[in-house]
Amino acid sequence: MLQRLKALFGKASAKPLPMHGTDNIPQHIAIIMDGNGRWAKSRGLPRMAGHHSGMKAVKRITMAADNLGVKFLTLYAFSTENWKRPKAEVEFLMKLPQEFLTLEIRDLMAKNVQIRLMGNREGLPDHTLRAVEEAVERTSGNNGLVLTFALNYGSRKEMIDAIKCISRDVKDGKLSPDEIDVSHMESHLLSAGLPDPDLLIRTSGELRLSNFMLWQLAYSEMWFTDVYWPEFSDEHFYEAVREYQRRARRYGGL
Repeated sequence: MLQRLKALFGKASAKPLPMHGTDNIPQHIAIIMDGNGRWAKSRGLPRMAGHHSGMKAVKRITMAADNLGVKFLTLYAFSTENWKRPKAEVEFLMKLPQEFLTLEIRDLMAKNVQIRLMGNREGLPDHTLRAVEEAVERTSGNNGLVLTFALNYGSRKEMIDAIKCISRDVKDGKLSPDEIDVSHMESHLLSAGLPDPDLLIRTSGELRLSNFMLWQLAYSEMWFTDVYWPEFSDEHFYEAVREYQRRARRYGGL
């Protein structure tokens, strides 16, 4: 069954494939960055070392996406479920955004990258939120690749919050139930203003969405690899795009 699922959704192949030109590059790529802890364990290192190496992969893949002409890159950095992890690990993870942005903001500015935050700000430590919001403000005038960090993000909560907001508008007489449509729902999601992902990549061999962009991924192509996130390279990223280029997207049609 596992092999069948990987064949169905796409999995990293052993041999590199030729790039199918520069046409049909996915406009929006979303990535579930998975496997930091297992990567560290396989090397006899603490989980924190895996998370730190995973941070380096963020820079590497952001630059690869920009070089390829991808317009939007959304990274699942921390889910609403990740708070259940050990306190020391959570505290370490909450320090990484500040470290990453301090080290890389100059290069991101040089590449004209615009940073966005998608998630619930409530509950984030002040130092984490401050670092991200400063980066968002500093890059707000850039018009290159839009790099969105899904931080303290959970898709089910996102949709429930959207439904609550719409329900209040109906209750207050501002909106008729008949006026509710897909675009209205999407305008209340945390991803409002972003196109739906064309391609979802998940590393580390897991074959699930883990409460990530459940609405937005309705017609996205999916690609899975056994490679852990810290060792996910430019070539792995390009391979995912090449696989995307070979597929025919029908959106439910023939």
